[in-house]
Amino acid sequence: MESIILQTGRRKEAVAKVLLKKGNGKITVNGKDIKDYFDREFHVFHALRPIYATNLQDKYDLECTVKGGGKTGQAGALRMGIARALAKTDNSIRQVLSKEKLLTRDSRMVERKKYGRMKARRRYQFSKR
Repeated sequence: MESIILQTGRRKEAVAKVLLKKGNGKITVNGKDIKDYFDREFHVFHALRPIYATNLQDKYDLECTVKGGGKTGQAGALRMGIARALAKTDNSIRQVLSKEKLLTRDSRMVERKKYGRMKARRRYQFSKR
């Protein structure tokens, strides 16, 4: 295993770059602690799911950079980046992450607005008279 692993994760419009190195479990996102960066506990739990699934909480340090999208998309991108970085460390970890479906890219994107509509599918109100 290399000493430093760099991986990218994406979700909606968000992109996360994850730097994984041996350490004692310190996780920073854009220079802040992960619990200070994400205001909801769900986002922290969602982003750290690959670490909890593999029981590697105190083995690696993570330096993450996220940009674009909202907090939920950023948490999803971070989750994918962390999972990809952990998968590069060991093949048995990859099997665990794959079984939990943490290495699959969530391809759902916002549908574009169409002309003649209020939103992507919502129509303007119909008036008979």
